Amino acid sequence: MKCLVVLAHALNNSLSCHLAEETIKHMENKGYHVIIKDLYKENFNPVLTKEERNSYYEKQFDLSKLKDDIIQLQEAQSLVLIFPTWWFSFPAILKGWFDRVWAPGYAYNHASDLGAITPCLLNLKEVKVVTTLGAPWWVDFFVLRKPVNKVLKFALLGTCTKNCKFQMLSLYNSESLTKEKVSNFIKKIKATF
Repeated sequence: MKCLVVLAHALNNSLSCHLAEETIKHMENKGYHVIIKDLYKENFNPVLTKEERNSYYEKQFDLSKLKDDIIQLQEAQSLVLIFPTWWFSFPAILKGWFDRVWAPGYAYNHASDLGAITPCLLNLKEVKVVTTLGAPWWVDFFVLRKPVNKVLKFALLGTCTKNCKFQMLSLYNSESLTKEKVSNFIKKIKATF
């Protein structure tokens, strides 16, 4: 299965990068053909251009600066997102990847009456998420009601895919972890994915 791993962390020695290395090894050991997209290493520009936004409702979206990225997404059967949750949201670079690459005509189609959009990422069978949060689990669950999970599961996958399996693992209190807790979380990644 063709697997696109999207990593969004600026620091090479970060916990997210360590979790990405372990997750990638695990996916490869399971027989996935892994393609790594490190948004910071690639210096991905998260800013939706005027031309791209103006083309949202045209016959053809302006993919002149995004062709390779869009092809990567369209060809993926499995997508793994690895990122820190900052302020209970995505890092800006990852949000920009969604804004620019999950584009009309490629990730979804607008309805002719501007009603509900229809999915185009029919090749995508599974999405797996690994994220870290500085907050405790109960703040994410009870206070904010899992905003990142909702955006991914309902806004993106719910509208751009069909029958796509979704799994999300969150490592809480990430700024005060022991080696044992990190090791246990890696075991959980391997057992779940």
